[in-house]
Amino acid sequence: FASIEAAVEEGRGVFETLRKFIVWTLPTNGGQSLALLLAVVAGLPLPLQPVQLLWINMTTAVFLGLMLAFEPTEAGMMSRPPRDSRRSLLSGELLARIALVSVLLSAAAFGLFEWERALGATDAQAWTVVAAMFIVGQAFYLLNCRSLTRSMWSVGWFSNPWIWAGIGAMLVLQLAFTYLPFMNAAFHSAPISLASWLRVLGAGAVIYAAVGLEKWVQTRRLWADGKGN
Repeated sequence: FASIEAAVEEGRGVFETLRKFIVWTLPTNGGQSLALLLAVVAGLPLPLQPVQLLWINMTTAVFLGLMLAFEPTEAGMMSRPPRDSRRSLLSGELLARIALVSVLLSAAAFGLFEWERALGATDAQAWTVVAAMFIVGQAFYLLNCRSLTRSMWSVGWFSNPWIWAGIGAMLVLQLAFTYLPFMNAAFHSAPISLASWLRVLGAGAVIYAAVGLEKWVQTRRLWADGKGN
């Protein structure tokens, strides 16, 4: 019976990790796709170049998304009722969160691109700022995806050190993308100012706060309906 219980707990942990990765990866790709689609439809300059999209997707999947695989099983996993096999993998609340983050990332991409150009930045600098925003925004959102219902404070900031290792490695790579000449030539990027980085961090913080607020509202509603766990 102990082996059966351990197997059930492991299965629930794997299933929850799969959901976390899907909830993280869909809006991060959706935000990029939405930004490019709107730019094409509206006849506006592209906020990112194709090779920069390749850079973002290639690096974040390894150094950010993969780190969720090392997330410890959440407390209280075995106290949850069995999942109805007829239920979809993603609930309506999670689909709404995916849509919210997609829109926020897309809006931040357009907003920062036009802001940088209005301040006199070159196209390469504006593209670099948008690429950095997607990296930083995905990193902030990753912190929120460590639990689909609980905050970072309750999960524990350092209960999964791999998350921070991945974010640190991603930051080093993004600095290389931004400031190394051969990376500038390969990816059409350019050095950006500290003020630009602060605007990027501000956009990431807004995404983190918005998802945290949405998560808090949804959790309270579920508890009020007697569905919280």
